[in-house]
Amino acid sequence: MQKLLVIGSINMDVVSSVSQFPLPGETIHSSGTMFFPGGKGANQAVATAQAGADCAMVGAVGLDPFGDTLVASLEDRQVGVKSILSKEGTSGFAIITVNEEGENNIVLSEGANGKLTGDDVDVEVQWDGVYAVLLQNEIPWQTTQHVISAAGTAGVRVWLNPAPARDMPQELFPQLDTLIMNETEANVITGVKVDDVISAEAAAEHIIGRGTSNVIITLGEQGCFYMNKLGERIIVPAFRVKPVDTTAAGDTFIGAYAAACADGLGTTEALTFATAAAALSVTRPGAQTSIPSKGEIQAFMVSRSVKRG
Repeated sequence: MQKLLVIGSINMDVVSSVSQFPLPGETIHSSGTMFFPGGKGANQAVATAQAGADCAMVGAVGLDPFGDTLVASLEDRQVGVKSILSKEGTSGFAIITVNEEGENNIVLSEGANGKLTGDDVDVEVQWDGVYAVLLQNEIPWQTTQHVISAAGTAGVRVWLNPAPARDMPQELFPQLDTLIMNETEANVITGVKVDDVISAEAAAEHIIGRGTSNVIITLGEQGCFYMNKLGERIIVPAFRVKPVDTTAAGDTFIGAYAAACADGLGTTEALTFATAAAALSVTRPGAQTSIPSKGEIQAFMVSRSVKRG
């Protein structure tokens, strides 16, 4: 299997469970608060490693008590951590509220993630042998753009998960091998309101038209939609499960898909593998703690082989 590189955020997630989300100005009681290592970058790195990939992480933590915990969590899950830097100040935080249906609201505080620079990347990254680099939008945008340019020069595939979503310049799209988004992110980037396969196809066509080679739009309970520049379209239905916490579902999907592709699986098989991984993750609480192993994903797929949809 070829190597995967994740450059992105590392956070401590502070998760409170509630019966329902508060209204503006309303104070409610939580049934409990827990601390989970998270961050979209770190979650995706864990998902790739858990799914069997050789994965290394480039990111930053603060000089606070959580820094060592966050790095240790990655290392314990077989992620390469030698390029995780310590920066002055606090680590990144995510304040997450989860309701009884497993839905979540998230407020981010970037902390050390906001101090990761292009110079840091140039010092830490050796592009030789890297199958693809996975990026998100939880580190400075200038750093993300720098990585995209450097990876392109090195001939390495760039996979971007534009979360949180933001406007992107036209010249960026042709530099992306794969753009992976959920419905909300696709709406922000394309202007198309995505809520089903038909609208996902319209959004994907828009992005392909701007020069990106592959587009994946995840649709929650409706599964996912894939399109490439050759016009190939793939729809993979979701596996039905009862959600407990959806916090890292998208990150799990992305990491598992990357691992499957790096392992040589075809697109349909990789998407199915990723969909199963995401389904398993939402049945467990937390971010990195919810991400399944390759063996668990394979066993789940066998057990649900006639129950998908």
